[in-house]
Amino acid sequence: MPLSQPLDTPQRLLDAAATAQALPYQALAEAIEALLQDSSVQVPPRIVQALPTGGSLFVMPACDSRLAITKLITFVPDNGRRGLPAIQGDIVVFDGQTGQRLALLDGPTVTARRTAAVSLLAAQKLAPNRRGPLLIVGAGVQGQAHLEAFHAGLGVQEVWVNSRTEDGARSLMAHARALGLQAHFAPMADAALAHCPLVVSCTPAQQVVLRAMPRPDAFVAAVGAFTPRMVEWDADVCRRVAAEGRVMVDTRDADHEAGDLLQADLDVASLPTLADLVRPGAVWPDSASAGPVFFKSCGWAGWDLAAARCVIGPV
Repeated sequence: MPLSQPLDTPQRLLDAAATAQALPYQALAEAIEALLQDSSVQVPPRIVQALPTGGSLFVMPACDSRLAITKLITFVPDNGRRGLPAIQGDIVVFDGQTGQRLALLDGPTVTARRTAAVSLLAAQKLAPNRRGPLLIVGAGVQGQAHLEAFHAGLGVQEVWVNSRTEDGARSLMAHARALGLQAHFAPMADAALAHCPLVVSCTPAQQVVLRAMPRPDAFVAAVGAFTPRMVEWDADVCRRVAAEGRVMVDTRDADHEAGDLLQADLDVASLPTLADLVRPGAVWPDSASAGPVFFKSCGWAGWDLAAARCVIGPV
């Protein structure tokens, strides 16, 4: 059998702005869905190395029949006090046939956009009320990315923002208004849950910040807690949602990473994944009558591989 031809693509070194431009949210969501249906994709468990000051180094490889990637990022949750982003690093993209480096992508930008695109894909499949209003709890990088993704992919026109600081919330509100959305400050996240059928929690996840039950027609994307010890949602709320609605995780890696669900003593390994949702012939209950949907996202190098596919393009 002849070897496949190497990708005839010049090396691309993309800064944050160029990386963002190469990853429109809807195209990225479609690339993620396609990746979940590709049997050639291989994603080994990620390596998480604790750092002396309390941060973590993540090493996340993945490949398919054409590309190989490795994501190298650090996560230091208290970097805001240093005037630095919490996530820093890069994603290296290689030709899977020749080993040639094809691209170097800005790691924080890919992380923000692919995480929001994963939430967008789940919302497009499951959200009973796709137009909102949207509640964002946590006004950082992920808050902005989810605002942009849900506006671009769902047509959301109204957002409520809750943050640790009012200044942070108002900064994201100003960005929302620049996009043409109505934006409101939500001083109490629990109270705002009653008004918003779309909810994104993307806090630093160092403590519980949401203790009220989402609406029966709510879609929740819980993003902030991606290790067993991190948490955003009250354990009783997680258990109630599991009993009265539906809980889904992004991948099987969440079985040992989904802090909110693990601390609620839920059997995470029994929960469906996004791959189950998008597989051909999948049948799910009517979203309008099945109670709230809680989508727990922990991250996976496959999402970064999908981003690399968007950047490199088709053969």
